[in-house]
Amino acid sequence: MTDIRVPNLGESVTEATISQWFKSQGDAVTADEPLLELETDKVTVEVPAPAAGTLSEITVKAGETVEVGTLLGQIAEGEGAAAAKPAEKPAAAAEAAPAEAAPAPAANGSTGAAPTEVRVPALGESVTEATVSQILKKEGDSVAADEPLVELETDKVSVEVPAPVAGTIASLAVKEGDTVEVGGLIGAIAGGAAPAAKAEPAKAAAPAPAKSGGTGMPPAPSAQKALTEAGLSADQVEGTGKRGQVLKGDALAAIEKGIAAKEAPAPAKAPRAPSATGDAEREERVTMTRLRRTIARRLKDAQNTAAMLTTFNDVDMSAVMDLRKQYKDTFEKKHGVKLGFMAFFSKACVQALKDVPAVNAEIDGDDLIYKNYYHLGIAVGTDKGLVVPVVRDADELSFAGIEKTIADFGKRARDGQLKLDEMQGGTFTITNGGIYGSLMSTPILNAPQSGILGMHRIEQRPVAIGGEVKIRPMMYLALSYDHRIVDGKEAVTFLVRVKEAIEDPQRLLLDL
Repeated sequence: MTDIRVPNLGESVTEATISQWFKSQGDAVTADEPLLELETDKVTVEVPAPAAGTLSEITVKAGETVEVGTLLGQIAEGEGAAAAKPAEKPAAAAEAAPAEAAPAPAANGSTGAAPTEVRVPALGESVTEATVSQILKKEGDSVAADEPLVELETDKVSVEVPAPVAGTIASLAVKEGDTVEVGGLIGAIAGGAAPAAKAEPAKAAAPAPAKSGGTGMPPAPSAQKALTEAGLSADQVEGTGKRGQVLKGDALAAIEKGIAAKEAPAPAKAPRAPSATGDAEREERVTMTRLRRTIARRLKDAQNTAAMLTTFNDVDMSAVMDLRKQYKDTFEKKHGVKLGFMAFFSKACVQALKDVPAVNAEIDGDDLIYKNYYHLGIAVGTDKGLVVPVVRDADELSFAGIEKTIADFGKRARDGQLKLDEMQGGTFTITNGGIYGSLMSTPILNAPQSGILGMHRIEQRPVAIGGEVKIRPMMYLALSYDHRIVDGKEAVTFLVRVKEAIEDPQRLLLDL
């Protein structure tokens, strides 16, 4: 007998509710086949069969709440495997019925070797599951090694799963929208690429779905829904997604521009007074992406958990702007990257973190963890939401090294190509609302960090200098901090250190 138990459900999650069983007692099951679905306060998780056999016992019913490790049922091994054997008989009887057996190898391109399984890869530290956002290949399609098969969306980034070998898609075990765990079965590839002569008829026989700008990529489900409702087809819209896929934003933009299309005739409606029902008809309900849901949850958790306060200061940007103006052309010619303000602020923050280590610390239970390394998170806005890639060991990088890293992160963030490990392990975060025109804001902590610096727009303001009023380029700075770790004096000191370094950049060179 093989036990079926409640798996680890993630950090701080100790119990779940059984929302449904997919199998009944006595049913034959195969290894990794979903048996039941568990629902926690965060996610829904399918529990796969740990072995092939027969589901001999179910110990808990749908609707019951169970803890991690609880026995859910048992599988009697052997029966499921035996049940699968009749499927092998046609192959064994190939000599007796060659006409019936012949189509099977042609359908999956198999040469007799066991298919190669495609499984969910490791998704990074603490990430245990993902959502299947797109299936790029269907059963029967030929694939080359490393060709993308499916796209998975985690709470941080989208990841393409490539084919481990060349061959033909023998089976797919997932559908778009499914939630899959690390190591879960995605499908199988029959070894050896199918001959071109046999692959062509299969493709010609199946009418292709609406393509995205003629690229062969089907539109995203949300985009297809919007297009269908508007009476448009995907080939009328230019896609901006990967490989030209039409995204929902593309569809909405096309609809707003009024692209000529066969609009579905709206049923005649009698005139009526404005009402709540009428407003509802002009609303659009869109399911939040996993990334947006996670951003919302993490930001609210930060508010609920930390004793968050914000302190402000302003900084005269004259010295940095003069230095940048003097050397920006030479800097770009030598290093191949523009000299921006982020390198100055990154260096200034590192200096301030060394002077005020509490801002670089975090709480872990009843302990404080002081980090003697400086991994700076740089907030980057994308059309899918805010991401925070991490510049590791920023104290060891030159100005050029920091600028190159940030420029690379910005480009890949907008293209959705950041890796999971590039957004983990930050000790302090910098966010620049000034690029959007923000004059002043209170940035929210990027938990479990205890500090985040907010930069804002530079504007000419009158300031008193040496008893005289002068016009200077000024920027407001905001430091939000966790008051459980950082005292008010430390927060103010940190911000003053940043101000001093920006107003007198030579301090950065002299490590003052």
